[in-house]
Amino acid sequence: MKARSVLLAVLSLALVTLACQPPAAEMAQLSDEDKAAIQNLVDELVQAELASDWEAVFSMYTEDYVDMPPNQPAREGLAAVREWVQSEDFTVSELTATVADIEGRGDLAYVRGTYSETFTVGEGEPIGDQRKFVLILKKEADGSWRIAIGISNSDLPLPE
Repeated sequence: MKARSVLLAVLSLALVTLACQPPAAEMAQLSDEDKAAIQNLVDELVQAELASDWEAVFSMYTEDYVDMPPNQPAREGLAAVREWVQSEDFTVSELTATVADIEGRGDLAYVRGTYSETFTVGEGEPIGDQRKFVLILKKEADGSWRIAIGISNSDLPLPE
């Protein structure tokens, strides 16, 4: 009787543990196709920014996108990011990005890398920067990837 109770307890624990696990599809590593699509998204983002094609850039973000730039508060929501870009009047003249990692599972992924850029705000002098970044992406129902969170910070010291 005691052995039977222990066996039932172990079996119950095993069933509860299995029931709490996400489906195997959600745990799957990113496919090579997903990684290629994400790399392509980063490449398209660079080209759109160089062309000042902000609508193309915005189309790569989720509606609840959060931008976490260096030395500024976060901008939450695509509308806030769009408003900021339109108010700043800046032009990117040089931009190169290097992806170090693309990892994820199921419908969530991240990209980590570095980038170098030169940009001009209004009629000001060009400003150069070296940064590192993390992008968190979500896979949409149609299979495309969109950027949900963007984080970057400069490798350069703050000006004195």
